[in-house]
Amino acid sequence: MIKNRLDIFCRIVDNYGDIGIVWRLSKQLCHEYQFTVRIWVDDLIVAARIINKLNPTLADQIIEKIEIRQWSNTVNFANIEVADIVIEGFACELPEPYISKMALSPPLWLNLEYLSAESWVNDFHKQVSIHPIHGLKKVFFFPGFNENTGGLIREQDLSARRDSFKKNDALQEEFWRKFNVTVLDKAIKVSLFSYPHAPINSLLASMAQSSHAVHCFVPATSILPSIANFISKPTLTIGETVVQDQLQITVLPFLSQDDYDRLLWACDLNFVRGEDSWIRALWAANPFIWQTYLQDEKLHLKKLAAFLAVYNSNSLSNSASTLSQFHEAWIDNAITSDLWNALLEKLPTLKKMAIIETQKFEKQTDLASKLVVCIRNQV
Repeated sequence: MIKNRLDIFCRIVDNYGDIGIVWRLSKQLCHEYQFTVRIWVDDLIVAARIINKLNPTLADQIIEKIEIRQWSNTVNFANIEVADIVIEGFACELPEPYISKMALSPPLWLNLEYLSAESWVNDFHKQVSIHPIHGLKKVFFFPGFNENTGGLIREQDLSARRDSFKKNDALQEEFWRKFNVTVLDKAIKVSLFSYPHAPINSLLASMAQSSHAVHCFVPATSILPSIANFISKPTLTIGETVVQDQLQITVLPFLSQDDYDRLLWACDLNFVRGEDSWIRALWAANPFIWQTYLQDEKLHLKKLAAFLAVYNSNSLSNSASTLSQFHEAWIDNAITSDLWNALLEKLPTLKKMAIIETQKFEKQTDLASKLVVCIRNQV
C-alpha cells in the first residue's frame, strides 16, 4: 500500500512567510506528486491573504484539492487520524494529543527548517532526534543552496513560465493592465517589499535624486505608512501613484503568489525580505536586495554574509562588491544617493550576474523532489 497521506502543521509567526512557504510546498506535493495533503494552520485570517478563496470562518475546507484545517485549542486531536507523513513547519511544536496518537502507529516525522546558506546546514540536514517521552524519531529537513541540503522550493514549470512571461510583451502589458498601471517610460522598474524598520525614507530619497528615472511598485503591506510619511501624506490608497523628482511610486494591492512572481519578473530590481519572497526573487533571474529577519546577537548578519558568499561565488568582483555593499547598507540603515547611483550603474552587469546565478541553482534538485525521495526511502 502506498502511503501518501501528509499532514503539514503551520504556526504563523511572521505575517506571511511561514504560510506562504507551506502553501507553495503543499501545492507542489499535491499537484506534482499526488500526495493527499492536509494543512493545519493556526491563523486562518492571515492565511486567507495567501490562499485564494480561503474562508477564515470555516474550520475545515478544501482549496485546490488540499484540505485546510484550523489548528486551535478546541480541536480534539485524539479523534484525528494521523497521516502517513507529518511535516512540522519550522519547529512549530505539534500538539501533544496528536503526538500521542503518532506513537501508536509512527509516521515519518519531518521538521521543515528555515532556510540558510550557512555551512553548518550541511551537517544538520537529515539529522534525527528522539522524542523524550514517546521515542518517536523526528528528521530535520534543512532547505539550502547545495546538493548536500534539502534544496530550494521550485515548481517544475516555474522556469518555463518565467521565461515565457519575460519574452512576451503582451503578457507583461496584460499584467500591468490588470492593476491599471501605466509604467513610466524608460524608467528603472523597482518592486519594494521590506520590513517596516528598513531605511525606506533614505532609499526613496536616493531614488528621487537618482541619475535615472525610477518607477517603484509597492504592494500593500505594513510599509505603506512609511511610504506615505516620505511623501508627506496621511495615507496612501491602492492604485494611487505619486511623483517626487525622479521617482514615481505606484501602490499595488496585496498580490497573490502568482501575481507577485510576475511583479518580480517584470521589474529590473527587487527588494525582498524574509524567506519566501527572497527565493522567489532568486528564481526571477533579476537583481535583488534581500532584507534578513532580525535575530538576537546580530546572527542575521552571518546569514546575509553566508548567502552573499554563495550567490557571488561565480561573479565579477566589482559587481559582486557593489551588491554586497548595498545589502550591508540596507541592513545598517545607511542608504545614500551615491550608493544608489553606484547600484544603478552596475545594474546591467548585475542583470547578467543574476541570470548566471539563477541558472546555477536551477541545476540543483528542488526541495519538493528531495522531500519526496526522503519520504519514499523511509516510509
